[in-house]
Amino acid sequence: MILRFEITMPNNGSWNGVDTGNKGGHYIFQDVPKKQADVLNGTSHYYNFGDGWGANVSVSKARKSKSNGFRGYDWMVKELLHFGKILEKQERDEMRKENKYPFHN
Repeated sequence: MILRFEITMPNNGSWNGVDTGNKGGHYIFQDVPKKQADVLNGTSHYYNFGDGWGANVSVSKARKSKSNGFRGYDWMVKELLHFGKILEKQERDEMRKENKYPFHN
């Protein structure tokens, strides 16, 4: 089943409060097993970068459409699919120390 992951930056730490990289339509489409799609569909996942910026990844069933890319945050989708959540920085760092983090980002 095809899921659409959309990233937005609802909180940004820029000096003027404007996210100049936001052109809208920042999607990744993934074909996932139905059971996993049923769990993730309709969910929203917030990530706090700790510097005034925050990202939100929304998941929905959707047909493929034009995308403006995922702004370099593909790792968030990988973590959602693998762990069911976006890890906190401390969790990711600890897994890397133990050589248990499965991705190279």
